[in-house]
Amino acid sequence: MSKTFKIYAIVFIIILIVVAMFSGNRKPALDWRKNFDVDKKTPFGLYIFNQESTGLFRGKLEKVGVSPYSYYQKNDQKKPHNILIIQKKLDDVSWQYILNEVSNGSDVMWFTNDTTAKLRDTLGFRFKTVSGEKNYYLQLTDEKLADSRLFIDKFPENQGFSYIRNDIEILGKTLHKAKSNKSSFSADFVKINFGKGHFYIHSEPLVLTNYYILNSRNKYVENVLSYLPNRETVWFIENDTSLSMSPMRFIISHPPLKSAWYLLIAGLLIFVFFNAKRKQRIVPVIEPLKNTSVEFIRSIGNLYLQEGDFHEMMAKKAQYFLSKIRMDLLIDTHSLDEQFIHKLHLKTGKNIELIKEAVTLVKKGQDPYASVMKEDLIRMNRILDDILK
Repeated sequence: MSKTFKIYAIVFIIILIVVAMFSGNRKPALDWRKNFDVDKKTPFGLYIFNQESTGLFRGKLEKVGVSPYSYYQKNDQKKPHNILIIQKKLDDVSWQYILNEVSNGSDVMWFTNDTTAKLRDTLGFRFKTVSGEKNYYLQLTDEKLADSRLFIDKFPENQGFSYIRNDIEILGKTLHKAKSNKSSFSADFVKINFGKGHFYIHSEPLVLTNYYILNSRNKYVENVLSYLPNRETVWFIENDTSLSMSPMRFIISHPPLKSAWYLLIAGLLIFVFFNAKRKQRIVPVIEPLKNTSVEFIRSIGNLYLQEGDFHEMMAKKAQYFLSKIRMDLLIDTHSLDEQFIHKLHLKTGKNIELIKEAVTLVKKGQDPYASVMKEDLIRMNRILDDILK
């Protein structure tokens, strides 16, 4: 391990320790985000409703983690039933399947304040902002349930219904704390007939969250759900498979661990960036291949010269000379006669007497019984080199 890496590691560990010390002394911040997650115990999660849902629907509840499109493709012959949707965005194909089910007699309990324009036009309603006040009451219009009020005091949506058709029934209204008279209210819970079934739409999905269920002093939620018939209910739950199946779920769900994880990733990226910028892998120097032919020839020549074998050296020189004649001048060297001397004279332009002397020396080098002197080798080497120039 390099010295630089050790320094980076020590600095990073110190930073983690300092962050952990400050995070440990700090109280965890309360998450007020409107997540509508069935596993979240935060104020605006649905953990309590999810735990109590089986009892609220008398044990006839089926929780579905896939889209309505996928569900109804596998259950295309399903009998009329109830459908529960809580602040969930669905694709157009899924909504078409739900509309078909409602047309055949199913009922939908839908808690939402955000829908597509196409769906609002199909059902015949609009959303409107009720007011800018920070708190108000939700009350059902049925006189038998008039005492079931729910006080909304934390981050209200301030959404109600407008442009309601004459055949749409108003089941719930919003009463402002300063204006509790019956003449001043806005619809927040409606019933819309669609084919053989109905849509029950509530514009304040916060009523089902942990905070309002714990702070409710009456049975407002139970009374809202009581409008559904006593039969099987299918609840389409938000299914975040990318999180639920991830091994990082535990770390991501705890803010201190989440911050430490992101800090670790950031530290590693910074280390890699600066370390790669300062250091580069050494590029090896590749030496070009050396031509050792000359050295080899010199070594062989010196060897023959030291041995004093001038005849063998003349034979090698003669063999090399004839090979060059065949390859470069395309002259047959099988017979070193007058015809060969004439062709070599024509192609090289050298003196005929010089060529004859070269042929004589070549034949002498090829004759294993010829007596060869050092002067013969020197003369042959000079003449043959002059012819091959």
